[in-house]
Amino acid sequence: MSLNHLWAVTRKEIRHIFRDKGTLILVGLTPTLLLLLLAYALLIDFKHVPIAVLDYDRSQTSRQFIDQIVAGEALDLYQQVNSLQEIDGLLERGSIKAAIIISPEFSRQLMSVQSIPIQVIIDGTEPQGGEFAMDQISRRAEAYVTARLAGQESAAGISAAELQPLELRVRTWYNPGLKSSVDLVPGLISLVLGLPGMSIALTLAREREHGTLEQLLATPVGRAELLVGKMIPYVISGLLNVFLTTAIALWWFKVPFRGNFGLYFVLSAVFMFAVLSMGMIIGVFIKTQAASLALSMLVILFPGFFLTGIFFPIASMPAEMRSEALALPGTHYAIITRASYITGVGLSTLWPYALALGAMWIGYTGLAALFFRKKLG
Repeated sequence: MSLNHLWAVTRKEIRHIFRDKGTLILVGLTPTLLLLLLAYALLIDFKHVPIAVLDYDRSQTSRQFIDQIVAGEALDLYQQVNSLQEIDGLLERGSIKAAIIISPEFSRQLMSVQSIPIQVIIDGTEPQGGEFAMDQISRRAEAYVTARLAGQESAAGISAAELQPLELRVRTWYNPGLKSSVDLVPGLISLVLGLPGMSIALTLAREREHGTLEQLLATPVGRAELLVGKMIPYVISGLLNVFLTTAIALWWFKVPFRGNFGLYFVLSAVFMFAVLSMGMIIGVFIKTQAASLALSMLVILFPGFFLTGIFFPIASMPAEMRSEALALPGTHYAIITRASYITGVGLSTLWPYALALGAMWIGYTGLAALFFRKKLG
């Protein structure tokens, strides 16, 4: 082996890496970025799970009980409501994961050592978050009641083992059996329907490599027209997959669809334009297929798994990760998909997420058109 030849090849590759910004980013930054992404996603603990409280008792005792429930970082009191209708609205919008209903006789029953019924409503659209909230509420409620009754038990000669006054009545909305498939399958649909974003980035890179982009660059077609025109075939194929994935979810996995399919179909189209626009930005800057594929996986695929709330609740993520998650089209579409399948809410609830997707579509397309040059790089 010739050391001169070896050094010549090594020097050539080093120059290539530093000249190609895409390759430089992939080689130099990808391992660090993936480590940070996977560490934040996989090591995440449930924290700040939002709950609501309907307090019919409205006494000092019930207020102390509520303070005990939300102490620490596990549960956050999102809102104290005045009716079951408000709880229904918060659950439909996904603002809370559980709700506690305190009976009007709570303080009197506690002082008289009677059975103390506390009703807990769990959001079944995210079983992990619902089960965590249920576990925290039951343990903290039991600890509070036990501490308050400790003196009365001693005076009456009753052991804590003999006295079990707390009666939790749990109701799970939308997914009574807490089946993981009901939650997971709609989330995965939002992930797989975003994969065409990777394809369009590869398409642009392939055309650059093979020189076929030159003919398009010589035409009078505008930059935005060229980019949107390239998106449309992928949107059409994606919409066909909306029918296929819905059929599989309904008949194979037995996941209910409770929403308006027409609205879901339209919002799916908006999502596809948004995620394809993101892929188009990658294709504008990256010139090789290998680099385009790797960067697409880093920007579209991996965040789709870990940051869109499919497997890990967004509310439990650090603030920086939540900000990054909200910049991804898949985050908003995962909410839309789950809501369409599980809760059946309409545009009156989903409009903020639809508006976010529309803004991303326009914004990402505008950026791609701005940086796209009608000449070969």
